[in-house]
Parts: sequence; C-alpha cells; structure tokens
Amino acid sequence: MSGIDLAAARFGRGTRNPWVLIATMCLVALTVAVLQTGVVPVLGVMARQLQVSGAAVSWAVTANLLAAAATTPLIGRLADLNVKKQVLLAVLVIVLAGSVLGATTSSLPLLILARVLQGASFSLYPIGISILREELPDDLLMRAMAVLSGVLGFGGGVGLVITGVLMRGDATYHRVFWFTCAFLLVVIAAVLAFVPRRTPSSTGSVDWVGAIGLAAGLSPLLLAVTQGNVWGWTNPRTITAAILGAVALVLWWRWEARCAEPLVSIDMLTRRPLLLTNLATVAVGMGLYFGFIGLTGFVQAPTESGYGFGATVLQASTVYLFPGALAGFFTALISGRYIDRYGARRVLAAGTITGIPGFAMLAVAHSTTFQMIAGIILINIYISLAYGALPALVIAEVDPSETGVATSVNAIARTVGGSIATAIVAVLLSRHSPGGFPTERSYIVIFALGAFTAALTLLLMVASRPRLRNLETIDDLTSSRAMNREWG
Repeated sequence: MSGIDLAAARFGRGTRNPWVLIATMCLVALTVAVLQTGVVPVLGVMARQLQVSGAAVSWAVTANLLAAAATTPLIGRLADLNVKKQVLLAVLVIVLAGSVLGATTSSLPLLILARVLQGASFSLYPIGISILREELPDDLLMRAMAVLSGVLGFGGGVGLVITGVLMRGDATYHRVFWFTCAFLLVVIAAVLAFVPRRTPSSTGSVDWVGAIGLAAGLSPLLLAVTQGNVWGWTNPRTITAAILGAVALVLWWRWEARCAEPLVSIDMLTRRPLLLTNLATVAVGMGLYFGFIGLTGFVQAPTESGYGFGATVLQASTVYLFPGALAGFFTALISGRYIDRYGARRVLAAGTITGIPGFAMLAVAHSTTFQMIAGIILINIYISLAYGALPALVIAEVDPSETGVATSVNAIARTVGGSIATAIVAVLLSRHSPGGFPTERSYIVIFALGAFTAALTLLLMVASRPRLRNLETIDDLTSSRAMNREWG
C-alpha cells in the first residue's frame, strides 16, 4: 500500500485524500503569514486616521508579538494534550474576534486589543505541523511540511500585495481587517470540513505556572527589544523590562527543571541538536526581516535620497517582493523530496549557500531593479529551504507527544529573531543623511548582517550533527547512523 493510501486509510469520516488536508493546513499557514505582514504597511495610515503618533500606533505590532510570545507555547501544549482540531478551531475563532474588533473600531486601545487577540495566530503553524505528523505517513510528511513552510513564506508577499491593493486611494485601514475576517471564515469552514477529529494519545497536564512564568519572561524581553528604539536603549523603562524578563526566565528555568510535567522540558531544550536548531531559527528569523524590511525601505526611498527607487507600497510588493515570494514557494514544493533524500541539515546548508550571495548582492549591487529582484529571489530560496528544514529537524528530536510545544518553541525562536532584527534595523535607519533620509550605508550594513546570519546558520547546522564518538553502544551507533541518513 502506498504512502498516500496509508494516509487515506487513517482518516475517519474526514477527507479521503491527504492532499486535501495538506491544502487545508496551507490555508491555515497562509492566515499566519497574512496577519503578520498585512498590518505593517498601513501603520502610517492608522496613525493618521486615528490621529495618534507613529510611536503610539507601533503598539499594534508590539502587542501582537507580546501576545504571541505569551500564548504560543501554552497553546502548543494544549494541542498536544487535546483534540487538535478543537484547539485549532478555538484559536481561529479568537483570531476572528480580533479581526472583527479591528474592522469595527476607531479607538487605538481597542485596536491594540484586536492585535493582541490576533497574536494567537502564531500558534496556528505549530498546530498544523502537529496535525500533519499525526495524520500522515513519514514518506509524505516531509513533503507536506515543506509545502506548508513554503506557503508561510509565500504568504508574507501575498499579504503585502493584498494590502497594497486594498489601500489604494483614500481607503481606511479597516479594509485590511475586513479582508482577514472574510479569509478566516473560509479557513474555519475548511477546517470543519476536512480536518479529522482524532482522540489524543498523549496524557498529562498543563503546567500553568510554567506557562505564566514563560510569558512573564519573554514578554518584558520582547518589550525591551521592540520599544528600545522608541524609549531609548538606556532609558530606565527599557533596562527595567530587560532585567525583569531575564530574572523571570531564570526563575522559570529553575521551576521547569524541577516540575514533574513541565510546559517545556528542559532536557528537550538543552538537547544539543535541538538547542542549535532553535538558535539557527533565531538567525533565520533575523535574516528574513533584514531582507524584507531592508529591501522594502530601500526601494521605497525617494530618488532624491541618492539610492532609492521611489516605489509605492503596491510597487514594492508586486515588482520587488512578489517575484522572490513566488520563487520561494516553488522551491518549497520540491524541497520536501530533497529533505527526504539528502536530509534536512544538508538542505538547510544548501539554502544558506544561496542566501549568503543573495544578501551580498543587495549590499554591493543595488542600483537597478534587476539586481534588487535577483537578490531577493536568492534570499527567498534560502528562507524557504530553511522554513522547510527547521521543523523537520525539530520533530526528529522529539516524541510525537511533544510535537506541538516543541514546534511552538521553534516558532517563538523565529519571532525573537525577527524582533531583534527589527530593532537593529530601526537603530540603523534612524541615522539620517543631511537630506533627512536614512543613509545608504545603513542599508548596506542591514544586508551585510543578513549575510552574516545566513553564515551563522550554516555554522550552527554543521555543529548540530550527532557526534558518533560520544556514543557508547552498538545500538546507539546504529540509531545515529540511521538518523544521519534520514535527517542529514
């Protein structure tokens, strides 16, 4: 019986075709991507229409990230212990409520609350990975995860294009939220129709103290990172938030180490391959934002700055970003086969070898549209391969009962990387030339940092390979060789 037939046989009264399930999970992943990128281009419009400062409206992004950091690992654990379909639907309903609130309010506090509710969307991708692992055979799982990861990267470009189209003329920011409402209704209908309801095989309880402690640690740290450039990096608020976050994480670590059923196993976190994979994810998240924010700002800079193309939001997304997103998507469609054949580490290493010259090209050759598009295509191929390989490396190191929380931690690592990169970009672009524009040198540094993070990812992947000399038994040696063949 083929892998697809085996997968079909495992479904109950749900879909008979596993690719229908994969397509449904792709819609879920697309939701995550659109919600992450769709609001960013309209922050200026929000500030103007709400008659508030740019610093005030930036909380629409900051609150979203804080909510994601606080809830994603907890929701991942809930998905491990309960019916995943029910958890997925509950999250989608919460995100829908946030979208409705954002579409109907003209109050900044309520808009921030809407973005807090939408922050739950970050957990959708880990839940999707958990469902695929539960429902699909191994020979189909890698291809499915690669496609899902490709949609996650492709969806960012799609979100920008949709936002650009919706915001033409004198449109209000409410259009973006109304679009997400309509899209979420479609996703909820697809989940109801095509995702099987499977009784969970995992047992245990939720470590609520650990969930609160992790949120209390990550949230202040992310707050310091995202608001540091607004408050000032030496401002008492920034320093206090960073210290509180660090202390809370230390206390959380000690609690988890002693807890019988921790939210996140410390043994899992400190397992060398998984630790290095999560660090590589931070680097990949930084690279994504160095490329995305750097290129968007560069091409939108007015021509009188001496280096920009004067592109509008719509032009930046359709002319410059969308070709890269499309290349990344098609790369993801075929990457699963290469992960199966050569291993996730080798595929990720190949991706970094593509990303380094892509960033380097943007740093040294950025005077024509062709150069910008070529550079971002190479970067998107790297990000797409990384997004496909990293989840494979994570689930190779954890039991099925830990898939949700392990992939949630990995998703948070990507968010932390993006937040750090955003803060660095904000600092660099605050250095203006005499004409009042960010300097060209600042963008060169941004792209060079992208190349550095890609090189760092490569080094981490090399270091994460199992060390056969440390194995003590023949069984361990055989197991490790099998893992090397399967995962690279």
